[in-house]
Amino acid sequence: MAQQAVNRKVYHAHPECGCGHEHHHGEEHEHGHQHEHSYHHEHGEECGCGHEHHHEEAHVHGHHHEHGEECHCGHDHGEHDGHVHEAVERRQVNHAFDNVKKQVYILENLSCANCAAKMERKIQELPQVDFANITYATKQLQVVTNTEEELLPVFQEICSSIEGEVTVSKRERKPVAKEERKAGKFSENRKDFVEIGLGAVFLIAGKLTEPVNGYLSFALFILGYLILGRAVLFTAAKNLGKGHVFDENFLMSIATLGALVIGDYAEAVGVMMFYRVGELFEEIAVARSRSQIMDAVDMRPEVVNRMNGDDVDVIPAQEAVIGDVLLVRPGDRIPLDGTIVEGESRIDTSPVTGEPVPVAAKVGDSVTSGCVNTSGLLKIRADKALEDSMVTRILDSVENAAANKPKIDRFITRFSRVYTPFVVALAAATAIIPSIVTGNWNYWVYTAITFLVISCPCALVLSVPLAFFSGIGAGSKKGILFKGGVAIEALQGVKAIVMDKTGTITEGNFVVQDIVPAAGVDREELLKLAGSCELTSTHPIGNSIVTAAGEKGIELKRPAAVKEISGKGIKAELPEGTVLCGNKKLLENYQIDLAECEDTTYGTEVLLALNGRYAGRIVIADTIKADAKQAVASLKRLGILTAMLTGDAQKSAESVGKETGIDEVHAKLLPQNKVEELQKIRSEHGSVMFVGDGINDAPVLAGADVGAAMGSGADAAIEAADVVFMTSSMEAIPQSLKIARTTGVIAKQNVAFALIVKALVMILGLAGMANMWMAVFADTGVAMICILNSIRVLYKK
Repeated sequence: MAQQAVNRKVYHAHPECGCGHEHHHGEEHEHGHQHEHSYHHEHGEECGCGHEHHHEEAHVHGHHHEHGEECHCGHDHGEHDGHVHEAVERRQVNHAFDNVKKQVYILENLSCANCAAKMERKIQELPQVDFANITYATKQLQVVTNTEEELLPVFQEICSSIEGEVTVSKRERKPVAKEERKAGKFSENRKDFVEIGLGAVFLIAGKLTEPVNGYLSFALFILGYLILGRAVLFTAAKNLGKGHVFDENFLMSIATLGALVIGDYAEAVGVMMFYRVGELFEEIAVARSRSQIMDAVDMRPEVVNRMNGDDVDVIPAQEAVIGDVLLVRPGDRIPLDGTIVEGESRIDTSPVTGEPVPVAAKVGDSVTSGCVNTSGLLKIRADKALEDSMVTRILDSVENAAANKPKIDRFITRFSRVYTPFVVALAAATAIIPSIVTGNWNYWVYTAITFLVISCPCALVLSVPLAFFSGIGAGSKKGILFKGGVAIEALQGVKAIVMDKTGTITEGNFVVQDIVPAAGVDREELLKLAGSCELTSTHPIGNSIVTAAGEKGIELKRPAAVKEISGKGIKAELPEGTVLCGNKKLLENYQIDLAECEDTTYGTEVLLALNGRYAGRIVIADTIKADAKQAVASLKRLGILTAMLTGDAQKSAESVGKETGIDEVHAKLLPQNKVEELQKIRSEHGSVMFVGDGINDAPVLAGADVGAAMGSGADAAIEAADVVFMTSSMEAIPQSLKIARTTGVIAKQNVAFALIVKALVMILGLAGMANMWMAVFADTGVAMICILNSIRVLYKK
């Protein structure tokens, strides 16, 4: 799949300063000061603004090359085990759909996972198709083509040739009501229930009349067999004409017809009935699993309440346009991303972010679709249409994730192609060779028939992808978006978590932590001086000082004159006199005596001087997240090493590390230094997951085995990482590891259980202790158990 991966979008983003201006270097702001703010420091010195002030970008590999075109990525494209390139290759797979206009089709009546794998191979072989993927769990065919030709008829022909009932149609993005999704499950299978019921009646009647009238009993058995097996026999004959020798229907037909030939009439009917029951309940279990997972992630509204003056028009959600004012009643889900224009409420964001505590929302606040309005009546202005809103982005992310198959899934698919022919060959050998030697044809033909029944690999082919799809669904319920089974699989082997500081371990919001005035200066007076100097500032640090003054009710005065001293601070003229406000270098330049000034252990210091004398300092720091300490403790209980990489000063970084319990702290790092430190941690401890913002940490994200973005699900962050934490909560990190590990265990349980049961039935069959009933259980029964086991991750706490 990596060879067909298409371009991955690379975001070259400069760190934001929060000013709202474009960052054209050297561009001057109003009042004549340059954009370089006074708190930018010399190389290696702490900035405190929470952003890295370097613009080196790492190119992330992920290009689709024409035949013969050179890659220039510096890697050998053959088989190799390099950590970094494996991570990059995984990202190529992850982002195979990101920047190509793909086509998505729905495969109705698809009922066989093994058949789906065959369809995918056939479609992939088409010269017009660059990439094809069928996700059985969602019944979706995703293709990337290199032609304008309409290929729907071609896809229909291929799918019908493998499974006759399948119909292919282009996917509509219309939201599906949960009632519609759940409706008709049993009504759709009414025919199956009737045929199984009638078959059971004829089977019982045949057994009852067997001792009395052999001919009547035979007729009842044959009628029962035809009622139960008519569709199976017809499909087998049709598929045989298309060359599908190892088709499940054909194998079951041969097995039961063989039983009829050797005179086991009751067994032939009973096995066909058991097979139909197993297939029916397998279909119901898959449909229920699919419905449960899609209900968890498909939060798109069917309709919205659009304001028309004082009236409310109920319209389909896809017809709402940007600028429409929508009414959201208490208890309703917010339908589209928008801005509140009227009303106040508390918003439950847990469906999107996993955050359990509702947040206050008022006029002017942005709201995200999928969240629930818990109290007040709101009117919101739609800022995005349905296809661009968060609810659709989450659904798309989950659907695309389901298409990215992990190694174990790809292995099982390859294994099944060998497994079925091997078991069929073994069955043929068992029927012929021992029979020639012993002359007991009935016994060995019967044993061979049991082998044919268990030769279908559906339990294997179905259970593994469904387990990973359930893991993806479980993550989305907690605000964790996995970019496919490959990301979940990679997470299972993670030995160390490496985190950025700002926005990951800390909130990313600067708050005044301490006000330390010099002798003879009042605390409020010091804050007033600093706040007045910073009134014109747009820097987060300056804003935090102004905010702190406002909270204390201090009246600030705009300076008569302001001089911005690049990289050092501000010189301002206030009624109190000449004020210097900035870093230590600023005050040293003006020969201010700093004997009273003591270094802080954590945060950024803003020093002030009034009329040539030191006046005090204000300490501003980024707040550590409330759950950071608990999340780090959870990671340690999972046996994970924790490390922090930051460009901040050593003292500040160590203070955060000590407060949260992080094992290793690496400070004063440039982006390229972060990559070097990450490689060292990997070499010492093993597979590494890096958690950052997904934009400015592109080099480290690309070099990590698993890259994760901590944030509110911004487009760039979603593009950049293997895992996206929609909530800013650090608790999502250990949660993602637990989900990944549980998913991996369940997938392995399914594979082991299916293979062990099938092998056991084969051994018992050779020993003369197995029958076809056991063989059918080893096929459809095992598949059903594996399906139920797969969805367990959805309910695991």
